[in-house]
Amino acid sequence: MTSKVPYRVLIADDEPIIREGIRDAMDWSRLGMEVIHEAEDGEEALELAVQSKIDVLLVDMNMPFLDGIGLMKRLRIELPDCRFVIITGHDEFAYAQEAIRLGVEDYILKPVNADHLWQVLFHVKEELDNLQRQHEYLEKASEQLTRNIPLLRDRFCKDWVEGQLSPDEIREQLEFLKLPVTCPQQLGVIRWPEMTATQTLTTEGDRQLFLFAIENIAEELLQPNQHVMFRDRQDMICFVLWEAAPEETVVEIERNVQQYMKVTVQAHLQRIQQGLSSLVDVYRSCREHVCRESQLSPLARRARQVLQEYYNNPDLTLEGLAAALQVSPVHLSRVLKKELGASFVNFLTQMRIRKAIQLLNATNATIHEIAEQVGYESQHYFSTAFKKVVGVSPNQYRKGAAFQAEE
Repeated sequence: MTSKVPYRVLIADDEPIIREGIRDAMDWSRLGMEVIHEAEDGEEALELAVQSKIDVLLVDMNMPFLDGIGLMKRLRIELPDCRFVIITGHDEFAYAQEAIRLGVEDYILKPVNADHLWQVLFHVKEELDNLQRQHEYLEKASEQLTRNIPLLRDRFCKDWVEGQLSPDEIREQLEFLKLPVTCPQQLGVIRWPEMTATQTLTTEGDRQLFLFAIENIAEELLQPNQHVMFRDRQDMICFVLWEAAPEETVVEIERNVQQYMKVTVQAHLQRIQQGLSSLVDVYRSCREHVCRESQLSPLARRARQVLQEYYNNPDLTLEGLAAALQVSPVHLSRVLKKELGASFVNFLTQMRIRKAIQLLNATNATIHEIAEQVGYESQHYFSTAFKKVVGVSPNQYRKGAAFQAEE
């Protein structure tokens, strides 16, 4: 491979006759080179070389203001790929050791021998061609790597949650893949049991299309929280969040997928508290949770969804929920107890108190305001329910949380 653009050459020598002799002795176009500058002292050579980003420097050792060694030292920093060829007299070989350290290609003795100069410059051209080829390969590799970052992240996350990486390996790959090198705050899993689809998915293409659509819905709801999304080896959609999302996010994912795709998914989000390696346990817990969820009846899932959406309505009752779902209160009560493990009142109370804890931790709202926001008309009734579930009053909880934060 040859360079399409001629390599740029600068001749630096304080003797005009030497510069002219070198310039006229070579067929530069055959070498794929072009003499673009001549300089009679080191400082001028330095300025022209940096300004034009030269590729080859033919340099005399003895020049005014800045000698050949000083010039090459400066250019080794400014133009690290530049190639140096020394033009020297017999008495200047004392510079040889320093010149070798600077990566000088060769010496040309004065008076210049045209054949020797040609051989040296031809070798320089081959080196520059190889360097250019290397740059092209590296550029292509960089482009391919950039295109494959999503795939590399996907593979890394699979290995991460399956416990195949050490903490040091996790940190190295997080940095390489341009992800935060800190412990994430949450991990979530979305499971789609294909048999719940309202239409028959006859091809793998159909299945992948639905999975991509579900991912897009989840992606919209997770923005702008910093996260990475991937699929595990069973095609469950997983996401790792470095900025915590509200608990309601999973409810919104389930609801939006049902609304727009007409299929049912189970989603679960869990906090990560024990460091980078703890994602293995959190991932396993989330998988178990969504698999259990798939065993719930449509009635239990719908009832829970309504409770999650309207928990802050103080008029919400078992009878009202049953009427909305077109079942009897007795039957609904049995389903909730059997499948969700709690009565209507206990399930609703747990949900309201969990939301109240979030508000106590994240806002400066008064206890009365929080009581209203989670569905209690009476602050006293709210405080009683809160203490029964948490063990301390809302005020005591908030003071304790603030104290822990200071600690």
